[in-house]
Amino acid sequence: MAERVPELTPDEASAHVPAAAIWGLLIAFAVHDAEELATMSRWSEKRFERLRARHPGLPPRLLSAVRMSPGHAATAIGIMGAVVAAAAADGARTGGRSGFYQTVLAGFGLHTLTHLGQSALARGYTPGVATAPLVVAPFSCWAWSRLRRAGVLQDTDARSAATTALLFPAVILGAHAGAYGARRLVRRLRRRS
Repeated sequence: MAERVPELTPDEASAHVPAAAIWGLLIAFAVHDAEELATMSRWSEKRFERLRARHPGLPPRLLSAVRMSPGHAATAIGIMGAVVAAAAADGARTGGRSGFYQTVLAGFGLHTLTHLGQSALARGYTPGVATAPLVVAPFSCWAWSRLRRAGVLQDTDARSAATTALLFPAVILGAHAGAYGARRLVRRLRRRS
């Protein structure tokens, strides 16, 4: 059952949590994902060629999953942007008390570790690793401190933390699956016309 958080008037919401801590999530996402959008396609093409050279026996379908066109990257980022925008709007509506907003904020901050881990495994740059520690992590920590100071943080237990940690990658995979499906549909419609 969905959580019912009472709406606050704009004055009540701003008295507790600064708007920058709520809408800043969308801005930090835009900055971070602009880096990903600018680098993802080119990076994935290089990674594809490297993998194909090192592992010629890998099935072509598996290898092709590494490639990401600029259109696919933009569509997936747009889908994630819609989720983040909805979370920020819900956070604004509830003065930061929304579980949806807090979950997305937590996932956004925690995914800094994913970027750092990917770069460690790749032994080099991966899309998003520059802004993850410079934008994502500092913003997330700052926003959490504002929520804590306002006394609006949801009680979190180990199960909730684990759910958040697993939910964010699932949403990212869902965004990529949605992008794949949307791009495929567009190609079909273009062929018909």
